[in-house]
Amino acid sequence: MSQPKVERLKINYKTLEEFQKFREYGLQELSMLEDLQANIIENDSNSPFYGIYVDGNLVARISLYRIDAKYDRYFEPAQDYYELWKLEVLPQYRERDFGTALVNHAKSLGLPIKTNARCRSDEFWLKMGFQPVNYDPMRDRGENPFVWLPPGVQLRG
Repeated sequence: MSQPKVERLKINYKTLEEFQKFREYGLQELSMLEDLQANIIENDSNSPFYGIYVDGNLVARISLYRIDAKYDRYFEPAQDYYELWKLEVLPQYRERDFGTALVNHAKSLGLPIKTNARCRSDEFWLKMGFQPVNYDPMRDRGENPFVWLPPGVQLRG
């Protein structure tokens, strides 16, 4: 089987409509919808969402928000990093490595990545080379952070 093609998603009504199929559809998409309704947004807008299509249908998606180094509380040296959210594959398309392809795409961008293990996904993140972070209540505020470190980057002590 060939490697799935990861595409940056366009911010438009069709993409928002497709997002409604995902279990984790929520506030981020609703705020995008409000932006769309308030302004005419070009199809080539810089979207934080990436996805995989099968037969013209969005079947897997991820969001990557680039966080400025001045807000970095995880990595040494302090630097820009990606916050990974909303990794989800529609149930009928699971076990086809679409989630792995999306995470590998995020890693290919070369910056450290922070995510939160949700829905008992710890095993997946460990398999993808992420490591759990020692919980700090002031920093993590109820999250379950996992991080991926590219060469030359360490966890802040």
